[in-house]
Amino acid sequence: MAVVTESSSRTLTGTPVVPGLAHGPALVARTDVSPDAIAAFDGSSLTEEAAMERYDEVAGQVGDGFAAKAGKASGAAAEVLTASAGLARDKGLRGAVVKQLKSGDDLVMSVQAAVESFVTIFTGMGGLMAERVTDLRDIERRMIARIVGEPEPGVPEPQQPSVLVAADLAPADTAGLDPQVVVALVTERGGPTSHTAIIARQLGIPCVVGAAGVLEVRGGTRLLVDGVAGTVEIEPDADEADGRVAADREQRAALASWAGPGVTADGKPIRLLANVADGESARAAVSSAPVEGVGLFRTELCFLNQADEPTVEEQAEIYGQVLTAFAGQGPGERDQYVVIRTLDAGSDKPLAFANLTGEENPALGVRGLRLSFGNPGLMERQLDAVALASKAAGTETWVMAPMVATVAEAADFADQVRARGLKPGVMVEVPSAALLAHRMLEVVDFLSIGTNDLTQYTMAADRMATDLAHLTDAWQPAVLQLIAITAEAGVQAGKSVGVCGEAAADPVLACCLVGMGITSLSMAAAAVRPVGAQLGAVTSDQCEEAAEAALAASDPMAAREAARAALAL
Repeated sequence: MAVVTESSSRTLTGTPVVPGLAHGPALVARTDVSPDAIAAFDGSSLTEEAAMERYDEVAGQVGDGFAAKAGKASGAAAEVLTASAGLARDKGLRGAVVKQLKSGDDLVMSVQAAVESFVTIFTGMGGLMAERVTDLRDIERRMIARIVGEPEPGVPEPQQPSVLVAADLAPADTAGLDPQVVVALVTERGGPTSHTAIIARQLGIPCVVGAAGVLEVRGGTRLLVDGVAGTVEIEPDADEADGRVAADREQRAALASWAGPGVTADGKPIRLLANVADGESARAAVSSAPVEGVGLFRTELCFLNQADEPTVEEQAEIYGQVLTAFAGQGPGERDQYVVIRTLDAGSDKPLAFANLTGEENPALGVRGLRLSFGNPGLMERQLDAVALASKAAGTETWVMAPMVATVAEAADFADQVRARGLKPGVMVEVPSAALLAHRMLEVVDFLSIGTNDLTQYTMAADRMATDLAHLTDAWQPAVLQLIAITAEAGVQAGKSVGVCGEAAADPVLACCLVGMGITSLSMAAAAVRPVGAQLGAVTSDQCEEAAEAALAASDPMAAREAARAALAL
Protein backbone atom coordinates (compact mmCIF):
# COMPACT_ATOMS: atom_id res chain seq x y z
CA MET A 1 0.00 0.00 0.00
CA ALA A 2 1.41 3.37 -1.01
CA VAL A 3 1.88 5.94 1.73
CA VAL A 4 0.53 9.43 1.09
CA THR A 5 3.32 11.87 1.91
CA GLU A 6 3.46 15.58 2.47
CA SER A 7 4.26 16.19 -1.19
CA SER A 8 1.06 14.52 -2.39
CA SER A 9 -1.90 16.61 -3.42
CA ARG A 10 -5.23 14.92 -3.93
CA THR A 11 -8.74 14.70 -2.61
CA LEU A 12 -10.46 11.71 -1.05
CA THR A 13 -14.24 11.38 -1.01
CA GLY A 14 -16.42 9.79 1.63
CA THR A 15 -19.88 10.17 3.12
CA PRO A 16 -20.50 13.57 4.76
CA VAL A 17 -21.88 13.22 8.28
CA VAL A 18 -21.44 16.43 10.26
CA PRO A 19 -21.18 19.74 8.37
CA GLY A 20 -18.30 22.11 8.88
CA LEU A 21 -14.74 22.74 7.69
CA ALA A 22 -11.58 21.88 9.61
CA HIS A 23 -7.89 22.09 8.74
CA GLY A 24 -5.09 20.46 10.69
CA PRO A 25 -2.45 17.76 10.84
CA ALA A 26 -3.56 14.15 10.66
CA LEU A 27 -3.52 12.24 13.94
CA VAL A 28 -3.65 8.62 12.79
CA ALA A 29 -5.08 6.19 15.33
CA ARG A 30 -3.42 2.80 15.20
CA THR A 31 -5.27 0.85 17.85
CA ASP A 32 -3.90 -2.69 17.44
CA VAL A 33 -2.01 -4.54 20.14
CA SER A 34 1.72 -5.01 19.48
CA PRO A 35 2.26 -8.32 17.62
CA ASP A 36 5.58 -8.71 19.47
CA ALA A 37 3.80 -8.54 22.84
CA ILE A 38 1.30 -11.17 21.71
CA ALA A 39 4.08 -13.43 20.39
CA ALA A 40 5.98 -13.11 23.68
CA PHE A 41 2.96 -14.14 25.77
CA ASP A 42 3.35 -17.66 27.16
CA GLY A 43 -0.19 -18.92 27.48
CA SER A 44 0.89 -22.48 28.17
CA SER A 45 1.96 -21.47 31.68
CA LEU A 46 -1.65 -20.94 32.72
CA THR A 47 -3.96 -23.75 33.76
CA GLU A 48 -7.55 -23.56 32.54
CA GLU A 49 -8.64 -22.36 35.98
CA ALA A 50 -5.88 -19.73 36.15
CA ALA A 51 -6.66 -18.61 32.60
CA MET A 52 -10.32 -18.02 33.48
CA GLU A 53 -9.36 -16.17 36.63
CA ARG A 54 -7.19 -13.93 34.50
CA TYR A 55 -10.01 -13.56 31.95
CA ASP A 56 -12.52 -12.58 34.64
CA GLU A 57 -10.09 -10.02 36.01
CA VAL A 58 -9.44 -8.53 32.57
CA ALA A 59 -13.12 -8.53 31.54
CA GLY A 60 -13.97 -6.72 34.76
CA GLN A 61 -11.25 -4.12 34.19
CA VAL A 62 -12.33 -3.47 30.60
CA GLY A 63 -15.99 -3.32 31.60
CA ASP A 64 -15.21 -0.95 34.46
CA GLY A 65 -13.27 1.26 32.06
CA PHE A 66 -16.26 1.56 29.75
CA ALA A 67 -18.58 2.21 32.69
CA ALA A 68 -16.31 4.95 34.03
CA LYS A 69 -16.27 6.66 30.66
CA ALA A 70 -20.05 6.30 30.42
CA GLY A 71 -20.36 8.05 33.77
CA LYS A 72 -18.53 11.07 32.38
CA ALA A 73 -20.47 11.11 29.09
CA SER A 74 -24.10 11.81 28.25
CA GLY A 75 -26.67 11.09 25.57
CA ALA A 76 -25.67 8.73 22.77
CA ALA A 77 -22.09 8.43 24.04
CA ALA A 78 -23.22 7.23 27.46
CA GLU A 79 -25.67 4.78 25.91
CA VAL A 80 -23.18 3.01 23.69
CA LEU A 81 -20.46 2.96 26.36
CA THR A 82 -22.87 1.40 28.85
CA ALA A 83 -23.77 -1.23 26.27
CA SER A 84 -20.07 -1.94 25.65
CA ALA A 85 -19.50 -2.36 29.39
CA GLY A 86 -22.23 -4.98 29.44
CA LEU A 87 -20.80 -6.71 26.38
CA ALA A 88 -17.34 -6.94 27.97
CA ARG A 89 -18.87 -8.76 30.95
CA ASP A 90 -21.27 -10.86 28.84
CA LYS A 91 -21.72 -14.41 30.11
CA GLY A 92 -22.13 -15.75 26.58
CA LEU A 93 -18.75 -14.36 25.58
CA ARG A 94 -17.22 -15.84 28.72
CA GLY A 95 -18.76 -19.21 27.89
CA ALA A 96 -17.27 -19.10 24.41
CA VAL A 97 -13.83 -18.44 25.91
CA VAL A 98 -14.20 -21.44 28.24
CA LYS A 99 -15.13 -23.63 25.26
CA GLN A 100 -12.02 -22.57 23.37
CA LEU A 101 -9.77 -23.18 26.39
CA LYS A 102 -11.13 -26.70 26.71
CA SER A 103 -10.30 -27.29 23.05
CA GLY A 104 -6.62 -26.57 23.78
CA ASP A 105 -6.25 -22.90 22.80
CA ASP A 106 -4.34 -20.55 25.09
CA LEU A 107 -6.08 -17.53 26.61
CA VAL A 108 -5.23 -15.06 23.86
CA MET A 109 -6.33 -17.46 21.11
CA SER A 110 -9.49 -18.29 23.07
CA VAL A 111 -10.49 -14.63 23.35
CA GLN A 112 -9.83 -14.11 19.64
CA ALA A 113 -11.87 -17.16 18.64
CA ALA A 114 -14.73 -16.31 21.00
CA VAL A 115 -14.98 -12.76 19.69
CA GLU A 116 -14.82 -14.03 16.11
CA SER A 117 -17.82 -16.31 16.74
CA PHE A 118 -19.83 -13.37 18.06
CA VAL A 119 -18.72 -11.18 15.15
CA THR A 120 -20.11 -13.77 12.75
CA ILE A 121 -23.43 -13.85 14.61
CA PHE A 122 -23.75 -10.06 14.85
CA THR A 123 -22.80 -9.55 11.21
CA GLY A 124 -25.46 -12.02 10.14
CA MET A 125 -28.09 -10.14 12.17
CA GLY A 126 -27.36 -6.89 10.33
CA GLY A 127 -28.51 -3.42 11.36
CA LEU A 128 -27.28 -2.05 14.67
CA MET A 129 -26.11 -5.47 15.79
CA ALA A 130 -23.67 -5.46 12.86
CA GLU A 131 -22.58 -2.06 14.13
CA ARG A 132 -21.64 -3.71 17.44
CA VAL A 133 -18.86 -5.56 15.59
CA THR A 134 -16.72 -2.44 15.98
CA ASP A 135 -17.38 -2.55 19.72
CA LEU A 136 -16.52 -6.27 19.88
CA ARG A 137 -13.22 -5.70 18.13
CA ASP A 138 -12.47 -2.86 20.51
CA ILE A 139 -13.23 -5.10 23.50
CA GLU A 140 -11.04 -7.84 22.03
CA ARG A 141 -8.07 -5.48 21.62
CA ARG A 142 -8.43 -4.09 25.13
CA MET A 143 -8.70 -7.55 26.71
CA ILE A 144 -5.74 -8.95 24.83
CA ALA A 145 -3.61 -5.91 25.65
CA ARG A 146 -4.27 -6.42 29.34
CA ILE A 147 -3.67 -10.17 29.10
CA VAL A 148 -0.22 -9.68 27.52
CA GLY A 149 0.65 -6.82 29.84
CA GLU A 150 0.26 -3.81 27.56
CA PRO A 151 -1.82 -0.65 28.15
CA GLU A 152 -5.23 -0.68 26.51
CA PRO A 153 -5.02 0.70 22.96
CA GLY A 154 -6.88 3.86 22.04
CA VAL A 155 -6.72 7.24 20.41
CA PRO A 156 -3.43 9.06 21.03
CA GLU A 157 -3.59 12.33 22.96
CA PRO A 158 -3.37 15.24 20.48
CA GLN A 159 -0.58 17.72 21.19
CA GLN A 160 -2.21 20.33 18.93
CA PRO A 161 -5.56 20.77 17.14
CA SER A 162 -5.67 17.75 14.81
CA VAL A 163 -7.80 15.74 12.41
CA LEU A 164 -8.34 12.27 13.87
CA VAL A 165 -7.98 9.57 11.20
CA ALA A 166 -8.82 5.89 11.80
CA ALA A 167 -10.08 2.75 10.14
CA ASP A 168 -13.09 3.02 12.42
CA LEU A 169 -13.63 4.31 15.92
CA ALA A 170 -15.27 2.54 18.83
CA PRO A 171 -17.48 4.44 21.30
CA ALA A 172 -14.70 4.44 23.89
CA ASP A 173 -12.47 6.25 21.40
CA THR A 174 -14.96 8.92 20.34
CA ALA A 175 -16.85 9.56 23.57
CA GLY A 176 -14.00 11.29 25.36
CA LEU A 177 -12.85 13.45 22.48
CA ASP A 178 -12.28 17.13 23.14
CA PRO A 179 -13.64 19.13 20.16
CA GLN A 180 -11.14 21.87 21.01
CA VAL A 181 -8.21 19.66 20.01
CA VAL A 182 -9.86 17.08 17.72
CA VAL A 183 -11.16 19.41 15.03
CA ALA A 184 -12.54 16.73 12.69
CA LEU A 185 -13.04 12.97 12.33
CA VAL A 186 -12.32 10.90 9.23
CA THR A 187 -12.75 7.12 9.08
CA GLU A 188 -12.08 4.65 6.31
CA ARG A 189 -15.05 2.50 7.26
CA GLY A 190 -18.51 3.15 8.67
CA GLY A 191 -21.68 4.73 7.41
CA PRO A 192 -23.79 7.80 8.22
CA THR A 193 -25.49 6.04 11.15
CA SER A 194 -22.39 4.44 12.72
CA HIS A 195 -21.43 5.12 16.33
CA THR A 196 -18.69 7.46 15.11
CA ALA A 197 -21.23 9.46 13.12
CA ILE A 198 -23.76 9.63 15.95
CA ILE A 199 -21.24 10.80 18.54
CA ALA A 200 -19.63 13.23 16.09
CA ARG A 201 -23.05 14.86 15.69
CA GLN A 202 -23.44 15.08 19.43
CA LEU A 203 -20.03 16.78 19.74
CA GLY A 204 -20.54 18.97 16.69
CA ILE A 205 -17.24 17.85 15.12
CA PRO A 206 -17.01 17.91 11.28
CA CYS A 207 -17.01 14.29 10.19
CA VAL A 208 -16.57 12.24 7.01
CA VAL A 209 -16.87 8.44 7.05
CA GLY A 210 -16.22 5.76 4.46
CA ALA A 211 -13.24 7.70 3.02
CA ALA A 212 -11.36 4.93 1.19
CA GLY A 213 -7.60 5.36 1.25
CA VAL A 214 -7.44 7.73 4.19
CA LEU A 215 -5.27 5.29 6.19
CA GLU A 216 -2.53 5.79 3.60
CA VAL A 217 -2.10 9.29 5.02
CA ARG A 218 1.01 9.69 7.16
CA GLY A 219 0.64 11.26 10.59
CA GLY A 220 1.22 15.00 10.52
CA THR A 221 0.05 15.43 6.92
CA ARG A 222 -2.21 18.47 6.71
CA LEU A 223 -5.85 17.72 5.83
CA LEU A 224 -8.81 19.94 4.99
CA VAL A 225 -12.03 18.15 5.93
CA ASP A 226 -15.31 19.33 4.41
CA GLY A 227 -18.22 17.80 6.30
CA VAL A 228 -20.72 19.17 3.78
CA ALA A 229 -19.12 17.92 0.55
CA GLY A 230 -17.71 14.75 2.15
CA THR A 231 -14.18 15.50 0.93
CA VAL A 232 -10.74 15.26 2.53
CA GLU A 233 -8.12 17.39 0.76
CA ILE A 234 -4.56 16.26 1.36
CA GLU A 235 -1.97 19.02 1.76
CA PRO A 236 -4.17 21.87 0.46
CA ASP A 237 -2.84 25.40 0.04
CA ALA A 238 -2.42 26.42 3.68
CA ASP A 239 -3.54 30.04 3.34
CA GLU A 240 -6.59 29.16 1.27
CA ALA A 241 -7.55 26.36 3.66
CA ASP A 242 -7.20 28.60 6.71
CA GLY A 243 -9.34 31.25 5.00
CA ARG A 244 -12.10 28.78 4.22
CA VAL A 245 -12.05 27.46 7.79
CA ALA A 246 -12.17 30.99 9.22
CA ALA A 247 -15.19 31.84 7.06
CA ASP A 248 -16.90 28.62 8.14
CA ARG A 249 -16.11 29.38 11.80
CA GLU A 250 -17.73 32.82 11.48
CA GLN A 251 -20.81 31.27 9.93
CA ARG A 252 -21.07 28.67 12.68
CA ALA A 253 -20.63 31.34 15.36
CA ALA A 254 -23.61 33.14 13.86
CA LEU A 255 -25.59 29.93 14.01
CA ALA A 256 -24.81 29.58 17.72
CA SER A 257 -26.79 32.73 18.43
CA TRP A 258 -29.95 31.38 16.79
CA ALA A 259 -32.61 31.16 19.51
CA GLY A 260 -35.69 29.80 17.73
CA PRO A 261 -38.42 29.10 17.04
CA GLY A 262 -38.20 27.12 13.82
CA VAL A 263 -39.63 29.21 10.99
CA THR A 264 -38.70 29.98 7.38
CA ALA A 265 -37.79 33.49 6.24
CA ASP A 266 -41.37 34.05 5.07
CA GLY A 267 -42.96 32.82 8.29
CA LYS A 268 -43.74 29.14 7.70
CA PRO A 269 -43.47 27.39 11.11
CA ILE A 270 -41.55 24.16 11.51
CA ARG A 271 -41.19 22.38 14.84
CA LEU A 272 -37.60 21.61 15.80
CA LEU A 273 -37.50 18.80 18.34
CA ALA A 274 -34.89 16.71 20.16
CA ASN A 275 -34.13 13.00 20.05
CA VAL A 276 -33.62 11.73 23.63
CA ALA A 277 -33.02 8.48 25.46
CA ASP A 278 -33.71 9.29 29.12
CA GLY A 279 -34.27 12.06 31.62
CA GLU A 280 -30.63 13.18 31.60
CA SER A 281 -30.49 13.62 27.82
CA ALA A 282 -33.88 15.36 27.91
CA ARG A 283 -32.70 17.89 30.48
CA ALA A 284 -29.49 18.42 28.51
CA ALA A 285 -31.51 19.13 25.36
CA VAL A 286 -33.66 21.70 27.17
CA SER A 287 -30.60 23.53 28.50
CA SER A 288 -28.51 23.43 25.34
CA ALA A 289 -30.88 24.08 22.44
CA PRO A 290 -34.08 26.02 21.62
CA VAL A 291 -36.24 22.95 21.04
CA GLU A 292 -40.02 22.75 21.25
CA GLY A 293 -40.26 19.25 22.61
CA VAL A 294 -39.18 15.70 21.82
CA GLY A 295 -39.74 14.08 18.44
CA LEU A 296 -38.27 10.73 19.44
CA PHE A 297 -37.95 9.27 22.92
CA ARG A 298 -36.21 5.91 22.42
CA THR A 299 -37.69 4.08 25.40
CA GLU A 300 -35.89 0.77 24.78
CA LEU A 301 -32.51 2.37 25.50
CA CYS A 302 -33.55 2.76 29.14
CA PHE A 303 -33.80 -1.00 29.54
CA LEU A 304 -30.99 -2.57 27.48
CA ASN A 305 -29.21 -3.92 30.54
CA GLN A 306 -32.27 -5.13 32.46
CA ALA A 307 -32.98 -8.85 32.63
CA ASP A 308 -36.60 -8.41 33.77
CA GLU A 309 -39.34 -6.18 32.45
CA PRO A 310 -39.76 -3.09 34.66
CA THR A 311 -43.11 -2.70 36.38
CA VAL A 312 -45.66 -0.16 35.20
CA GLU A 313 -44.69 2.11 38.07
CA GLU A 314 -40.95 1.79 37.34
CA GLN A 315 -41.51 2.60 33.68
CA ALA A 316 -43.74 5.56 34.55
CA GLU A 317 -41.03 7.04 36.75
CA ILE A 318 -38.49 6.87 33.90
CA TYR A 319 -40.88 8.29 31.30
CA GLY A 320 -41.92 11.01 33.73
CA GLN A 321 -38.39 12.40 33.86
CA VAL A 322 -38.53 13.17 30.13
CA LEU A 323 -42.10 14.47 30.21
CA THR A 324 -41.40 16.77 33.15
CA ALA A 325 -38.37 18.27 31.39
CA PHE A 326 -40.64 19.45 28.57
CA ALA A 327 -43.64 20.69 30.53
CA GLY A 328 -44.57 24.23 29.47
CA GLN A 329 -43.79 26.36 26.46
CA GLY A 330 -40.94 26.25 23.98
CA PRO A 331 -39.00 29.14 22.40
CA GLY A 332 -41.90 29.91 20.08
CA GLU A 333 -44.36 30.24 22.97
CA ARG A 334 -46.09 27.11 21.70
CA ASP A 335 -46.82 24.32 24.13
CA GLN A 336 -44.18 21.60 23.97
CA TYR A 337 -44.99 17.96 23.45
CA VAL A 338 -43.12 14.67 23.74
CA VAL A 339 -43.35 11.84 21.21
CA ILE A 340 -42.71 8.52 22.93
CA ARG A 341 -41.81 5.54 20.79
CA THR A 342 -42.90 2.21 22.21
CA LEU A 343 -40.19 -0.41 22.64
CA ASP A 344 -38.21 -0.76 19.42
CA ALA A 345 -36.61 -3.97 20.61
CA GLY A 346 -35.64 -6.99 18.58
CA SER A 347 -32.89 -7.60 16.04
CA ASP A 348 -30.26 -4.95 16.68
CA LYS A 349 -31.51 -3.78 20.11
CA PRO A 350 -31.95 -6.89 22.24
CA LEU A 351 -34.01 -6.75 25.41
CA ALA A 352 -33.67 -9.81 27.60
CA PHE A 353 -37.36 -9.66 28.59
CA ALA A 354 -38.72 -9.12 25.08
CA ASN A 355 -36.59 -10.50 22.25
CA LEU A 356 -37.20 -13.72 20.43
CA THR A 357 -34.23 -16.00 19.84
CA GLY A 358 -33.23 -18.22 16.96
CA GLU A 359 -34.57 -16.04 14.15
CA GLU A 360 -32.90 -16.66 10.79
CA ASN A 361 -33.09 -13.00 9.75
CA PRO A 362 -33.82 -10.83 12.81
CA ALA A 363 -33.61 -7.52 10.89
CA LEU A 364 -36.69 -8.65 8.96
CA GLY A 365 -38.17 -10.57 11.83
CA VAL A 366 -40.11 -10.01 15.04
CA ARG A 367 -39.01 -6.55 16.15
CA GLY A 368 -40.70 -3.33 17.25
CA LEU A 369 -44.49 -3.52 17.25
CA ARG A 370 -44.35 -7.13 16.13
CA LEU A 371 -43.11 -8.21 19.55
CA SER A 372 -46.52 -7.32 20.97
CA PHE A 373 -48.34 -9.73 18.66
CA GLY A 374 -47.24 -12.70 20.74
CA ASN A 375 -47.00 -10.76 24.00
CA PRO A 376 -49.84 -8.23 24.14
CA GLY A 377 -49.23 -7.56 27.83
CA LEU A 378 -45.84 -6.03 26.98
CA MET A 379 -47.50 -3.24 24.98
CA GLU A 380 -50.40 -2.84 27.39
CA ARG A 381 -48.13 -2.34 30.38
CA GLN A 382 -45.96 0.16 28.54
CA LEU A 383 -48.97 2.21 27.42
CA ASP A 384 -50.36 2.12 30.96
CA ALA A 385 -47.02 3.47 32.21
CA VAL A 386 -46.95 6.23 29.57
CA ALA A 387 -50.49 7.28 30.49
CA LEU A 388 -49.61 7.33 34.18
CA ALA A 389 -46.50 9.45 33.56
CA SER A 390 -48.35 11.81 31.22
CA LYS A 391 -51.09 12.48 33.75
CA ALA A 392 -48.57 13.19 36.50
CA ALA A 393 -46.40 15.52 34.37
CA GLY A 394 -49.21 17.32 32.56
CA THR A 395 -47.16 17.34 29.32
CA GLU A 396 -48.86 16.76 25.98
CA THR A 397 -47.92 13.19 25.06
CA TRP A 398 -47.92 11.55 21.66
CA VAL A 399 -47.18 7.82 21.31
CA MET A 400 -45.95 6.05 18.20
CA ALA A 401 -45.23 2.44 17.32
CA PRO A 402 -42.14 1.32 15.36
CA MET A 403 -42.00 -1.12 12.44
CA VAL A 404 -45.63 -0.74 11.38
CA ALA A 405 -46.26 -2.37 8.01
CA THR A 406 -50.05 -2.48 7.55
CA VAL A 407 -53.05 -0.23 8.09
CA ALA A 408 -54.62 -2.89 10.31
CA GLU A 409 -51.60 -2.79 12.63
CA ALA A 410 -51.81 1.00 12.79
CA ALA A 411 -55.55 0.94 13.56
CA ASP A 412 -55.20 -1.61 16.36
CA PHE A 413 -52.36 0.36 17.94
CA ALA A 414 -54.29 3.64 17.65
CA ASP A 415 -57.27 2.14 19.46
CA GLN A 416 -55.09 1.12 22.39
CA VAL A 417 -53.46 4.54 22.62
CA ARG A 418 -56.70 6.52 22.38
CA ALA A 419 -58.25 4.32 25.06
CA ARG A 420 -55.68 5.83 27.42
CA GLY A 421 -56.32 9.43 26.39
CA LEU A 422 -53.11 9.77 24.37
CA LYS A 423 -52.42 10.82 20.76
CA PRO A 424 -51.54 7.87 18.47
CA GLY A 425 -49.14 7.74 15.57
CA VAL A 426 -46.84 5.32 13.80
CA MET A 427 -43.31 5.37 12.44
CA VAL A 428 -42.74 5.15 8.71
CA GLU A 429 -39.72 2.88 8.41
CA VAL A 430 -41.11 0.13 6.21
CA PRO A 431 -41.68 1.14 2.56
CA SER A 432 -45.23 -0.26 2.70
CA ALA A 433 -46.09 2.31 5.38
CA ALA A 434 -44.88 5.14 3.14
CA LEU A 435 -46.81 3.86 0.14
CA LEU A 436 -49.96 3.61 2.28
CA ALA A 437 -49.38 6.83 4.23
CA HIS A 438 -52.71 8.37 3.17
CA ARG A 439 -54.56 5.32 4.53
CA MET A 440 -52.41 5.23 7.67
CA LEU A 441 -53.50 8.80 8.41
CA GLU A 442 -57.12 7.72 8.28
CA VAL A 443 -56.55 5.73 11.49
CA VAL A 444 -53.74 7.62 13.30
CA ASP A 445 -53.17 11.27 14.18
CA PHE A 446 -49.56 11.66 13.01
CA LEU A 447 -46.67 9.97 11.23
CA SER A 448 -42.95 10.11 11.97
CA ILE A 449 -40.43 9.03 9.34
CA GLY A 450 -37.43 7.09 10.61
CA THR A 451 -35.04 7.75 7.74
CA ASN A 452 -32.32 5.40 8.99
CA ASP A 453 -34.40 2.23 8.68
CA LEU A 454 -36.50 3.53 5.78
CA THR A 455 -33.28 4.00 3.79
CA GLN A 456 -31.95 0.59 4.79
CA TYR A 457 -35.12 -1.25 3.85
CA THR A 458 -35.76 0.73 0.67
CA MET A 459 -32.26 0.18 -0.69
CA ALA A 460 -31.88 -3.40 0.65
CA ALA A 461 -28.52 -2.37 2.08
CA ASP A 462 -27.22 -2.84 5.62
CA ARG A 463 -26.64 0.67 6.89
CA MET A 464 -23.38 -0.41 8.55
CA ALA A 465 -21.82 -1.85 5.40
CA THR A 466 -19.05 0.52 4.32
CA ASP A 467 -19.11 -0.81 0.77
CA LEU A 468 -22.80 0.13 0.58
CA ALA A 469 -22.54 3.57 2.20
CA HIS A 470 -23.53 5.16 -1.12
CA LEU A 471 -26.83 3.28 -0.91
CA THR A 472 -27.54 3.94 2.78
CA ASP A 473 -27.80 7.67 2.14
CA ALA A 474 -31.07 9.47 2.84
CA TRP A 475 -30.44 11.58 -0.29
CA GLN A 476 -31.06 8.51 -2.46
CA PRO A 477 -33.82 9.42 -4.97
CA ALA A 478 -35.98 6.41 -4.02
CA VAL A 479 -35.86 7.36 -0.35
CA LEU A 480 -36.69 11.00 -1.11
CA GLN A 481 -39.66 9.84 -3.19
CA LEU A 482 -41.06 7.80 -0.30
CA ILE A 483 -40.58 10.73 2.08
CA ALA A 484 -42.38 13.02 -0.40
CA ILE A 485 -45.29 10.58 -0.70
CA THR A 486 -45.63 10.45 3.08
CA ALA A 487 -45.37 14.21 3.49
CA GLU A 488 -47.99 14.85 0.81
CA ALA A 489 -50.37 12.46 2.56
CA GLY A 490 -49.98 14.59 5.68
CA VAL A 491 -50.67 17.80 3.73
CA GLN A 492 -53.84 16.35 2.25
CA ALA A 493 -55.03 15.02 5.62
CA GLY A 494 -54.07 18.15 7.52
CA LYS A 495 -52.06 16.06 9.98
CA SER A 496 -48.50 16.21 11.28
CA VAL A 497 -45.75 14.30 9.49
CA GLY A 498 -42.30 14.57 11.07
CA VAL A 499 -38.82 13.21 10.42
CA CYS A 500 -36.89 11.79 13.37
CA GLY A 501 -34.04 10.01 11.57
CA GLU A 502 -30.51 11.33 11.17
CA ALA A 503 -31.59 13.08 7.93
CA ALA A 504 -33.28 15.79 10.00
CA ALA A 505 -29.88 16.98 11.25
CA ASP A 506 -28.67 17.90 7.75
CA PRO A 507 -29.45 21.63 7.29
CA VAL A 508 -29.75 21.39 3.49
CA LEU A 509 -31.84 18.23 3.53
CA ALA A 510 -33.98 19.78 6.27
CA CYS A 511 -34.95 22.54 3.82
CA CYS A 512 -35.91 19.94 1.23
CA LEU A 513 -38.00 18.07 3.81
CA VAL A 514 -39.87 21.25 4.69
CA GLY A 515 -40.39 21.85 0.98
CA MET A 516 -42.02 18.43 0.70
CA GLY A 517 -44.48 19.25 3.48
CA ILE A 518 -42.76 17.87 6.59
CA THR A 519 -44.04 19.71 9.69
CA SER A 520 -41.43 18.78 12.33
CA LEU A 521 -37.79 17.75 12.46
CA SER A 522 -36.28 15.86 15.39
CA MET A 523 -32.54 15.49 15.86
CA ALA A 524 -29.60 15.53 18.27
CA ALA A 525 -29.75 18.77 20.26
CA ALA A 526 -26.36 19.89 18.87
CA ALA A 527 -27.82 20.00 15.35
CA VAL A 528 -30.84 22.20 16.18
CA ARG A 529 -29.21 25.61 15.80
CA PRO A 530 -27.58 24.95 12.40
CA VAL A 531 -30.85 23.54 11.07
CA GLY A 532 -32.96 26.34 12.54
CA ALA A 533 -30.63 29.06 11.25
CA GLN A 534 -30.61 27.55 7.76
CA LEU A 535 -34.41 27.35 7.65
CA GLY A 536 -34.65 30.94 8.82
CA ALA A 537 -32.45 32.08 5.94
CA VAL A 538 -34.64 30.70 3.13
CA THR A 539 -38.27 31.02 2.09
CA SER A 540 -40.81 28.23 1.86
CA ASP A 541 -40.78 28.69 -1.95
CA GLN A 542 -37.03 28.08 -1.97
CA CYS A 543 -37.55 24.97 0.14
CA GLU A 544 -40.09 23.68 -2.39
CA GLU A 545 -37.71 24.40 -5.26
CA ALA A 546 -34.91 22.58 -3.43
CA ALA A 547 -37.19 19.60 -2.83
CA GLU A 548 -38.19 19.42 -6.48
CA ALA A 549 -34.56 19.68 -7.59
CA ALA A 550 -33.46 16.91 -5.22
CA LEU A 551 -36.33 14.65 -6.24
CA ALA A 552 -35.38 15.05 -9.91
CA ALA A 553 -31.71 14.17 -9.34
CA SER A 554 -30.19 10.86 -10.39
CA ASP A 555 -28.00 10.16 -7.35
CA PRO A 556 -27.33 11.47 -3.82
CA MET A 557 -24.45 13.76 -4.74
CA ALA A 558 -26.41 15.30 -7.61
CA ALA A 559 -29.38 15.75 -5.24
CA ARG A 560 -27.21 17.59 -2.71
CA GLU A 561 -25.75 19.86 -5.37
CA ALA A 562 -29.15 20.59 -6.94
CA ALA A 563 -30.67 21.44 -3.56
CA ARG A 564 -27.79 23.73 -2.63
CA ALA A 565 -28.12 25.52 -5.97
CA ALA A 566 -31.86 26.02 -5.44
CA LEU A 567 -31.15 27.46 -1.98
CA ALA A 568 -28.36 29.68 -3.37
CA LEU A 569 -25.80 28.12 -1.01
